[in-house]
Amino acid sequence: MATTVLYSSRRGVEDLFGAIHRKEHEMKQVNAQHASLSDPVRMAIGYVLEGKNRPPLKLAMALRRVYDDPENPANPKSKVKKTEEEMEREEKLLEYGMAEMGMRRGSFIVDIKRKSLSRPGETLTRYDDAGMVAEAMVSLGADVVFVNVDYTSYGGDISELRSAVRAVRAVSDTAAVVMKDIVVDEIQLGLAKDAGVDGILLMASVLGPALENFLNLATSIGLETIVECHTRNEVKAALDALAQNIMVSNYDRIQQRYYPDQAYKLAGMFPGSGGPIISIAGGGIEDTDQMKRLLSVGYDGVVVGEAVMGSSRAPEFIKCARDRTLLPAEFSQWGLEDAEFDMDGNLMSGPKKDVPDKDDRDAFM
Repeated sequence: MATTVLYSSRRGVEDLFGAIHRKEHEMKQVNAQHASLSDPVRMAIGYVLEGKNRPPLKLAMALRRVYDDPENPANPKSKVKKTEEEMEREEKLLEYGMAEMGMRRGSFIVDIKRKSLSRPGETLTRYDDAGMVAEAMVSLGADVVFVNVDYTSYGGDISELRSAVRAVRAVSDTAAVVMKDIVVDEIQLGLAKDAGVDGILLMASVLGPALENFLNLATSIGLETIVECHTRNEVKAALDALAQNIMVSNYDRIQQRYYPDQAYKLAGMFPGSGGPIISIAGGGIEDTDQMKRLLSVGYDGVVVGEAVMGSSRAPEFIKCARDRTLLPAEFSQWGLEDAEFDMDGNLMSGPKKDVPDKDDRDAFM
């Protein structure tokens, strides 16, 4: 059984509350540095994008792997031509979370960090530049990369963000870059926008009732978001605030404790396949079996950090998430979690644990 271990900034090791207070102090200095109305960062959060000026939802499309689905009308390269009536019908189904069921494709998200707020005082991995790591992971097939920019908690730096964006853009037109930080001030959205990222991570446990304001600002400036939640109440608050991309973490940042089955238990809170909410899961994922389990219960993607950072197993993790199709989320409670399907939707056989063979007549009995 996991034990609860609390860390306090008073003991020289920073906990969440200490990190928030430190970040608020840092942001006062950042605001002072970008006080001019003509400052690029200040302008980034003051320029409202509307209509055709709004950028495409690159992050959402990467999380749903729209670019890999030739039959998805949202894919710019889709050859499927649908009538106006069919398009209207699909929009209505999507609006009400009733999109037609179909096989899903899981996305793989890499959390690039040297340290972790969940493992205070430890160095998880060493690298010179986050841009080089981001490029390597995307080249292997990662759909999205989180670039951590808080030095004290994650060992990152805001200067690495631009490097990561350039590196990813050089090797992929579809992969998305997300700025991960302990966001406490609106100026951080400006920093993310100015750096050219596709999205920013917002922690529900940090922002609390201010979450909706941050979501509204991000939307107005054309910056996509992922809201990190741990509890049922946090997920509900994110849904009520109209968050479109939600990450359920197994890690409780307030108690500083892992609950390995938390994301699995909360999977049922989201609409079915093709619905308006994109859900991903992460936090302490150490092997591919954990990934398969989370994808099979309806999550659109998985976030993996330490297990692939500086590890020769990175290709294995990415291949596991991407080289298969998933049953519609509506089937998540049918006891088919151990069944695996190839990219054509055929049941995969082979030396896999508890996976029925395609010739087994009792496979789905």
